[in-house]
Amino acid sequence: MGRQVRFLDRFFDLYVMGNMQRPVSDIIRPEGANRDPYGVQKSRKDLLTAYDWLEANLGDGPWAAGDSFTMADCAAAPSLFYADWVEEIGPDRPRLSAYRSRLLAHPVVARAVDEGRPYRHYFPLGAPDRD
Repeated sequence: MGRQVRFLDRFFDLYVMGNMQRPVSDIIRPEGANRDPYGVQKSRKDLLTAYDWLEANLGDGPWAAGDSFTMADCAAAPSLFYADWVEEIGPDRPRLSAYRSRLLAHPVVARAVDEGRPYRHYFPLGAPDRD
């Protein structure tokens, strides 16, 4: 299980959070700075590919690596929280959507989300009126 946890931890960091960050970073570049529309488009596409991989490969347990909440879920929570704001997971990925919902309902994650509500207006792409 340890290797699976570490793999999923890295997957969420690199393929979900990493691809979420490019559109956010692009929008906060200073006025007159070169934008990267190709990079943003590719990151959004790669984010959807990551979603599809997760939809097909998440286990049957409630958490990323099975029945226990692990480091992989700690990486998944912020990654999927913000990535869904950048590129919505959508109804075509019910397993991933349900997993994200379970993450957001976990007491520690729910507390972090609630305590961050006053700062949502700082999210550069605009925070959706959900979650």
